Amino acid sequence: MFNSTTILCVRKEGKVAIGGDGQVSFGNTIMKGTACKIRAMMDGKVLAGFAGSSADSFTLFERFEAKLEEYRGNFTRAAVELAKDWRNDKVLRRLEAMMIVADKDKTFTISGTGDVLEPDDDTAAIGSGGSYALAAARALLRHSKLDAKSTVEEAMKIASDICIYTNGNITIKEL
Repeated sequence: MFNSTTILCVRKEGKVAIGGDGQVSFGNTIMKGTACKIRAMMDGKVLAGFAGSSADSFTLFERFEAKLEEYRGNFTRAAVELAKDWRNDKVLRRLEAMMIVADKDKTFTISGTGDVLEPDDDTAAIGSGGSYALAAARALLRHSKLDAKSTVEEAMKIASDICIYTNGNITIKEL
């Protein structure tokens, strides 16, 4: 199975940034180093990133975008409805991925078990290197004056130095 692995989202001073590494692995082999796992939606008003199986993640991007359209941009409702469908649909239930989605006000981590989690501290991370990126981002937020985008960039670099499934080829989008 192809896996895409580390996504980090940080909010600071009215900005939100999501970053993802470029590595796609197949077992213990790196198949691609320049994948883009971050996408802007709704004319740049929503950002989404995925970790997990690549094909499954593209399905989730499409489903989330459809939910945003169906609920006329109601970000929270779209996230909850996607999680419901993901948990209840026999085909979607088999998808092996997670998503982080963000708009100007909120961030959610969405999983196939029906979870829609809003972080307590304006940082969220998923994937194999997610815990490393999250720890680095929290430390940088507490002990530096970096903005959201720079925090994501530096934390992702730290994660790529630790996690073998995360590379330093980082894509970042910001609202």
